[in-house]
Amino acid sequence: MEMVERRARKPPATRLTVADWTGAALEAMARGGLAAVAVEPLAAALGATKGSFYWHFANRDALIEAALQRWETDHTDAVITMVEAEPDPQARLRTLIGAVIESTAIPGADAIELAMLATADHPHVAPVLARVTQRRLAYTAQLFEGLGLDPDEAADRALIAVSTYLGHAQLAHATPELVPGTPELRRRYVDRIIGLVTAV
Repeated sequence: MEMVERRARKPPATRLTVADWTGAALEAMARGGLAAVAVEPLAAALGATKGSFYWHFANRDALIEAALQRWETDHTDAVITMVEAEPDPQARLRTLIGAVIESTAIPGADAIELAMLATADHPHVAPVLARVTQRRLAYTAQLFEGLGLDPDEAADRALIAVSTYLGHAQLAHATPELVPGTPELRRRYVDRIIGLVTAV
């Protein structure tokens, strides 16, 4: 009886969640692309068994799909929600460009983005990347329209702005010494980008 009571009072083992697995999958993608997403190494890194994995996912493909959905939510939906809290289109545009440029200063922050681009033709990645890119372009164009530009001009400038971010992310990853290295320099760089993409 005493042993049973002791056993009953023992705290339950921590169970991994879908978020734990998708987070680990995204970290693996950031380090080594889709090829790095393998069940056994992820389970070992999480201190879990393959049984824990199969409790949440039917197979590796299901994990990849869930991880890509999380990437879309965290790196696009959440950013748009943050930007929309700003009071006017000019402030929203500045917040958007400032946030994405500043994120490239965090080591590894854009590694997942670059891994997605490197595997853009993968059947799991391609539709998600296309949807994310289209949404980012459409949202950025909407901000330019809010500044009074006609839809065609707004779409052109959105393409320039998104391309600028992607190019900056690649440079920050490959040759960080070539991009602005301090918060002050990055603020001035963002000011310059804003000035160029909003010039009449």
